[in-house]
Amino acid sequence: MENPSDEKDVVKEPLLNTYKTKGGFKTLPFIIANEAFEGVASFGLMPNMILYLTREFGMQIASAANVLFLWSAATNFMPILGAYLADSYVGRYRMIGFGSIVSLLGMVLLWLTTMNSPAKISCSQSSSSCNFSTTFQLLHLYSSFGLMAIGAGGLRSSSLAFGADQIDKRDNIRNVAMLERFFSWYYVSKTASALIAVTFIVYVQDKMGWMVGFGIPALLMSLSVLSFFLASPFYIKLNSDSSLLTGFTQVLVASYKNRRMRLSSQATPEMYHHKNGSMLLLPSEKLRFLNKACIIKNPLQDLSPDGRATDPWSLCTVNQVEELKALIRVIPLWSAGIMMSVTISQNSFPVLQAASMDRHITPYFEIPAGSLSVFLVITITLWVILYDRVVLPLASKISGKPCRLNEKKRMGIGLIFSCMSMAAMAVAESVRRELAIEEGFSDDPQAVVSMSAMWLLPHYIFAGLGEAFNAIGQNEFYYSQLPKSMSSIATTLFGLGMSVASLVASFILSTVDNVTKKGGESWVSSNINKAHYDYYYWLLTCLCSANLMYFLFCSKAYGPCEGERSRGRVLDEGEG
Repeated sequence: MENPSDEKDVVKEPLLNTYKTKGGFKTLPFIIANEAFEGVASFGLMPNMILYLTREFGMQIASAANVLFLWSAATNFMPILGAYLADSYVGRYRMIGFGSIVSLLGMVLLWLTTMNSPAKISCSQSSSSCNFSTTFQLLHLYSSFGLMAIGAGGLRSSSLAFGADQIDKRDNIRNVAMLERFFSWYYVSKTASALIAVTFIVYVQDKMGWMVGFGIPALLMSLSVLSFFLASPFYIKLNSDSSLLTGFTQVLVASYKNRRMRLSSQATPEMYHHKNGSMLLLPSEKLRFLNKACIIKNPLQDLSPDGRATDPWSLCTVNQVEELKALIRVIPLWSAGIMMSVTISQNSFPVLQAASMDRHITPYFEIPAGSLSVFLVITITLWVILYDRVVLPLASKISGKPCRLNEKKRMGIGLIFSCMSMAAMAVAESVRRELAIEEGFSDDPQAVVSMSAMWLLPHYIFAGLGEAFNAIGQNEFYYSQLPKSMSSIATTLFGLGMSVASLVASFILSTVDNVTKKGGESWVSSNINKAHYDYYYWLLTCLCSANLMYFLFCSKAYGPCEGERSRGRVLDEGEG
């Protein structure tokens, strides 16, 4: 932060010193551009990757999908590790710089696979014998995926928080408005990046080949690195601090160390260790065994002269204990969102189906198979705008009072749409498969059937609505139910769910493949005209339906949300 003398200098010579001060809005375009270029580059690689692996590397569809599931799991998990390292050790600036450079290296390495790829492999997907890529070629490919996952962990873990650091001045009365403005532009850039990626980048890959199609993301990533480091002298670079994850571990360790301690039924604030200035004097009665972590056994031995714990691994504060309890309480509802993320991660198979369908929008324009996901992005964007600007104001006007769906209801509605998206996919695939067999394409999975790819639109629309309700609802739920001190944890929980979901999706796919191929053709065979992807989608629909029941149980067990409890207390006091 600037010292008072710096502020006086700015007042005297504003034009000379505007760019000598640290932080402020002047740094945000560079941070947003860094994230936007990285978003276009990384989002543009995923839609067509299943085609690249199956056609250029000769992989079976199930194997290629599992590779992508594992890549997605690593990409979604690494930001959590990155956030921990940034908060505890290296700081956000270094973490973003490291992530940007490593992402660039990964994309350059992926681009080089187009020169070293086994693209000339002669592999009939209907045959069981293929000329697979060499060990070196696969190692080259997987190394690029690994570097991009590590880079995403460094960049995505800290970019939003680092941008907020530049303008977050608590003594400024416009602080909240400035942060809201930054968050809005940040998410606008993310949406724009996704739209450009699934249209322009995918179109280039489809029409100009993999070398150009992967070269452009690498070029964009180099611009991302340049954009970030260009404004380096002007950034506010806060030092790393202790991490909440360390605090959670300390609570668990301290609880275990004090496991033989008896809890008193008549607790007083003096018995517990408090954070300086905290209004939280007593721990709650839920999960009482954790309360042992904050009980003072011997004040002379346990506390230093300034009131701090002499051993934070044996004595924690009441705040630390309650923060861990809040996290444990949301875990069941968090786990209910994993199945929703499993359906989101099935984005490779619709690309294969679309590639075998008529994708002409006009007689002269054919939409790339990987670009159909643009309808999902458009659905999310349109619904968010309509919900905020039309649906809620209209409902409030009709009812005569403010109307809104709470976070849990939106999460539940999103799960319903998720089930519908899988059912729509199953119906479309059943019709496509029957038509392919009727037209004599049983042994030709590359053939294009006389069926419009617009049959896949219901799937993308339902999936978009499901994500708009559930994903946004989840993020708001975590942010509103966890203490403000846990905001960083709240923002990473959904990403952690996506990571776990990718592993679950890989497990489901491998199990289905191993079980069904014993009776003949696998449901997820590389010959999509002989396989039964429709059965696979119906299985996911059933799992989604069972998960919806589990969500309703968890929602009832959780009880009213924090905001609802507060409103209920106000109503009770008003009636009294």
